[in-house]
Amino acid sequence: MSLRYALMALLRVGPLSGYDLQKQFQVSVGHLWHAPDSQIYPELRKMESEGLVVGEDQPRGERGTRRVYHLTDEGDQAYAAWMEGPLSYARAREPANLKAAYLESASPEAARAFLADHIRHWRGELEQWEAELERIDARANPMLQRRLAATHPRDHDRTVAFKRFGYEGLVDRARAEIAWAERGLALVDDLYGPEDTVAGHA
Repeated sequence: MSLRYALMALLRVGPLSGYDLQKQFQVSVGHLWHAPDSQIYPELRKMESEGLVVGEDQPRGERGTRRVYHLTDEGDQAYAAWMEGPLSYARAREPANLKAAYLESASPEAARAFLADHIRHWRGELEQWEAELERIDARANPMLQRRLAATHPRDHDRTVAFKRFGYEGLVDRARAEIAWAERGLALVDDLYGPEDTVAGHA
């Protein structure tokens, strides 16, 4: 259900075509809530059938058309109700933690490779999200600029501060994942001996 609220957050700033929604999604809320493009159009159609958005066909070029989506009053009210209400949490499904819980079944080399890959992955995420924080601080994020243009100036600092707060959570998550995997590498060394020692016994 969170996908629809992510789309609503974008449409509250102004109407967008499905294509533009996809582009805006990937460079903004897509960092916070991942959804492939194949899920966005079906969700838009479902939202339209429920009266949360309305689609309008507009000319595109000489013969083509594009469908532009507007958030309805019903959609705006549903978004406001979601923001004001409690969040429903799903049970965790963490494949890395699942695998880590059974690493005794893996060789030390495979365990180290798994943990090193985990660190590489989250370092990449950390780099991306820290760069996003810099764009937020500079107010250079295109979607943030669009939001600020549609927001009263007295609310600009608050809008930026909460946007930053959301991404700070992602940065904290990445740092925690890296630290967890680094502890895992130390644990493998404690249980099997340092990597060079294991290789020497091979």
